Amino acid sequence: MKPTPLERAILAAGSGKALALLLGVTPMAVSYWKARGVPARQALRIENATGVPRHELRPDLYPIAA
Repeated sequence: MKPTPLERAILAAGSGKALALLLGVTPMAVSYWKARGVPARQALRIENATGVPRHELRPDLYPIAA
């Protein structure tokens, strides 16, 4: 099965805990995002920290320009 964009960000950071440290949130917050989705305010921060594009993390907010 193909990993989700958040799972790819976690892999890029090394672990959920590492991603949490990069973003200044708790590991529990990252775990919560797996179930509920990435919060809008975190999409750009995740993109900057891991390179996973914001339009993949939140396509509802950042559609691909046509």
